Amino acid sequence: MNLVRPTLVLAVLATAALSACGKSETTTNVAPIEITQSTSCTLDGMLLADYPGPKAQIHYAGQQDPEFFCDTVEMFNVYLKPEQVRAVRGLFVQDMGKTDWEQPQDHWIDAKSAFYVHGSKRRGSMGPTIGSFALEADAAKFAAEYGGKVYRFTEITPDMVVLDGGALHDSNM
Repeated sequence: MNLVRPTLVLAVLATAALSACGKSETTTNVAPIEITQSTSCTLDGMLLADYPGPKAQIHYAGQQDPEFFCDTVEMFNVYLKPEQVRAVRGLFVQDMGKTDWEQPQDHWIDAKSAFYVHGSKRRGSMGPTIGSFALEADAAKFAAEYGGKVYRFTEITPDMVVLDGGALHDSNM
């Protein structure tokens, strides 16, 4: 009986230590980084500041700088891929209820708590995009004006974010 107790204590402590190691890597507090005139998209090198619509950034564990995306569709496409196995420390999108659609700056929000409008008439850097909003009321107002449906982060599916040549729909290029 005396051997069981120390073994149990050691097992609990080892589990807690291992959990703490994993947890620290995936829950590190990170802050969004504002884009500049030279910030480029991770996928295609486009300059984010040159295009309309919401932008996104993913902060990965073990990587100092975030990966930027000129469109929320691109961010979701990367994030939702089954082969995406890197630990994400932070995921941010712009609140389009507070920033200008044509020249979005700042107003970064946690992507997982945001509301999204899919299927609207508004275009982003790559054509059809998904508007991101901090408030459900702002997302609903946007959907009423431009069409589309309001979704939560967990409701966005891979088939909604297929990168099938968005440049074909882009009137800015």
